[in-house]
Amino acid sequence: MRYAFIQRYRETFAYLSRMCAVMRVSRSGYYEWCNRPESHRDREDRRLGEKVETFHNDSRRTYGQRRIQKDLADDGEKLSRSRIGRLMRQQGFEVKTKRRFRATTNSNHNLPVATNLLAREFKVEHPDTVYVGDITYIATA
Repeated sequence: MRYAFIQRYRETFAYLSRMCAVMRVSRSGYYEWCNRPESHRDREDRRLGEKVETFHNDSRRTYGQRRIQKDLADDGEKLSRSRIGRLMRQQGFEVKTKRRFRATTNSNHNLPVATNLLAREFKVEHPDTVYVGDITYIATA
């Protein structure tokens, strides 16, 4: 993480040795990190991340860790949910959930209903002669 930060901002700051000192890493350690080949785990994570992305997008971004784990198992990959969650977080995936249907109008009642004086005639000749409002969303006793 520190080495990646140094690499990202190396052109911005003039002295690499000063950046390494501030980040409390050695310059030789930074150069070794730059030349180090990608680890097996990182290669696997990249490959599995592409599969996770495919399953997530195929589900219209509705599948979470459990369903993706099942899809990966069907595909021959056995992974823990925590690893799948980490891969999803690293790629910035969030699951879209459906909102619960909530009825906002109760039309089946015996209460008095106000008459429609406007009758859908929204064009008026003078300003401040007609006002329209809806307060049906306010629960009253």
